[in-house]
Amino acid sequence: MIETRLLQQFIAVAEELHFNRAAQRLHMAQPPLSQAIQRLEAQVGASLLARTNRSVALTPAGAAFLETARRMLAALDEGVAQARRVAQGMEGHLTATFVNISPYESLLRGLRRFRATHPAVSFTLREATTREQVEALELGRADIGLMRHPGASAPSLHFETLLSEPVLIALPASHRLADCGVVELAALREDAFVASARTLGPGFHDQLVSLCLAAGFAPRVAQEARRLETVVALVAGGFGAALLPASLARESRGDVVFRPIAVEAPDALRRLDLLMAWRACDASPIRDSLIAALREATRPVGQADAA
Repeated sequence: MIETRLLQQFIAVAEELHFNRAAQRLHMAQPPLSQAIQRLEAQVGASLLARTNRSVALTPAGAAFLETARRMLAALDEGVAQARRVAQGMEGHLTATFVNISPYESLLRGLRRFRATHPAVSFTLREATTREQVEALELGRADIGLMRHPGASAPSLHFETLLSEPVLIALPASHRLADCGVVELAALREDAFVASARTLGPGFHDQLVSLCLAAGFAPRVAQEARRLETVVALVAGGFGAALLPASLARESRGDVVFRPIAVEAPDALRRLDLLMAWRACDASPIRDSLIAALREATRPVGQADAA
């Protein structure tokens, strides 16, 4: 292996074509510099400099090697700079998984700001269910996930609540309770329900079932769907009612109404959280920079950082 110091010394001599001037430029004595060039030529296996008592000139091999030496040092410098940028969370690659995040403007704003301030960070983005995201994080196939409560233990992951919103009831516009300002959940005990399958996100599914149980009945799930947008479409089609996050009500449509619910249940049951999750044992400055950006974007107005 050729030391970078030898390359630097050779470049100085090749550019100065004078050992004394090169030695002064390198802040070293001339004899050690001459010896260094001889060691380099021995390692390369070719004469790089033609020397006489009065002049120094590059040999054809030396001219070719000069370009190589410059490229090698430039590549090393760029490698060092890139490593520093990655260590500072300014460059690299992130794989992120997420449930539907389109209704969350503050979250999208945080992502836009991160992209603007970290243009050298590339992304692989995958929409996935909560269960799929937990598996991807645990297997190291994702760096960060945006999901609902998983409903099962995942000790290798760290979870943090980003956003919290009320649970609303979605009803067909023609439903008998559609004109109510607040819907008593117990009044829907005989109705069919539409929901996402429990296998896709046990925590989310079980929370909504628990709300119905708190109202005194077990919901009769007539239809299941993979995406919540599909659940809304099935409600519009008259297949049943659905308990859904309030964010879905922001997209106005005439065939579905969203109403607050009345039920004697803990506040934690009547609200749905959007979480971010990551592997707690993995160090990633880039991921941590994204986490900080999302925290900042979704923090309630006026809330200060924790001391």
